[in-house]
Amino acid sequence: MSSSIAGAPADGKMTREERKVLAGTLVGTTIEWYDFFIYAQAAGLVLATLYFGPVSEGPLGQVVSFATIGISFLFRPLGAVVAGHLGDKLGRKKMLVFTLLMMGASTALIGIVPTYAQIGVAAPILLVLLRILQGFSAGGEWGGAALLSVEHAPVNKRGLFGAYPQIGVPIGMILATFVMYVLSTSLTEDQFLSWGWRIPFLFSVVLIGVGYFIRRSVDESPVFLEIQERKKESSAPLAQLFKHNTREVVLSALIFIANNAAGYLVIAFFASYATGKADAGGLGMHRPSVLLATTLGSFGWLIFTMYGGILSDRIGRIRTFQIGYAWVFLWAVPMFLLIDTANIVLFAVAIFVLTIGLGLSYGPQSALYAEMFPARVRYSGVSIGYALGAILGGAFAPTIAQMLLNETGWSPSIGIYIMVLCVISFAAVTMVKETRGADLHVDEVHKTKR
Repeated sequence: MSSSIAGAPADGKMTREERKVLAGTLVGTTIEWYDFFIYAQAAGLVLATLYFGPVSEGPLGQVVSFATIGISFLFRPLGAVVAGHLGDKLGRKKMLVFTLLMMGASTALIGIVPTYAQIGVAAPILLVLLRILQGFSAGGEWGGAALLSVEHAPVNKRGLFGAYPQIGVPIGMILATFVMYVLSTSLTEDQFLSWGWRIPFLFSVVLIGVGYFIRRSVDESPVFLEIQERKKESSAPLAQLFKHNTREVVLSALIFIANNAAGYLVIAFFASYATGKADAGGLGMHRPSVLLATTLGSFGWLIFTMYGGILSDRIGRIRTFQIGYAWVFLWAVPMFLLIDTANIVLFAVAIFVLTIGLGLSYGPQSALYAEMFPARVRYSGVSIGYALGAILGGAFAPTIAQMLLNETGWSPSIGIYIMVLCVISFAAVTMVKETRGADLHVDEVHKTKR
């Protein structure tokens, strides 16, 4: 087979097609996660007040607002099933373009939904419906981007290539938080609440146009092209997935839960907790300063996610994950002790140190998941495992964190919750046999389990 998947060029440099693939997966995932995270930011800052009427005041309103983040996760498995099945049938590239457009459209529409004061109960209903579309889209996005990058990679650089769609998450986070910071500092509080918060949602239209044209230029995955040559062998990929690879789906879900839960504390909970009023359990910190500190702290997520992918090519996927989860476990409680000082520098340090473990347990994920599943069910397997892990991990992590804070009045209780999830994810990844160097070609579909 003649493709970049067979190996790197003799001089070790990336080919033009490999660079296009990495650019396509990085730009696309950055835009999609910007869309996803801008909602999470808004849920922590303004949506409770604007869309949930009678329950908008006090901690209960924030719990309900965070719950709308989690609701969308419930539909990610459906998106993963549909996009995974069609991706295994029609190709990674087509599904990536489709999910990008769906995410962009639903995000832009959120930016024009009237508030509760304007249309009553229809406002939160419309908001939730569009959030569900975001969840459906996100369910199919990650698997396609991960596989497109890993399946184009030289065997000794799968961790590096697979880290590119992964760093789209922290870059999307940085972009979303920075946009909110600019608006918070350039507008008055009344302007921000009345119309300013809508601008980041509407801006998604521009980003989607850019991502669409970049993704359209990327060639289809070499492994999928192999499958297309043997269409009869991929006649029922979803059925084959659950017939032969249920264990891998379950393990991939459990591996992800701690990373996703801790990540959504950075994405949605920390800013809300830090800027919340003291009489509602918050720290009363200055919103623009908190958003800027979150943006700066999140650069650690970007750096260590890329490093995690590279490190996994050297010491293995499993060992890298284990180091990452051990780090998050040890930092989970001290992190909240720093945050509770309400010192903006220590707040940024707490987030940055957390992202070391987040990156090491996220960078290798694309390569690990791709190597866990045979070619003809790979899109379905990685997408469904990722989506289920997101439900069990991050879907309601901000809601659970807020409820723990309301009940105990002691923020380190949230750290203990994260520690429990770290134990589960550490055990799950330890149960996987090291995958580095596994054969990703279509020939392996003949090797079904007995």
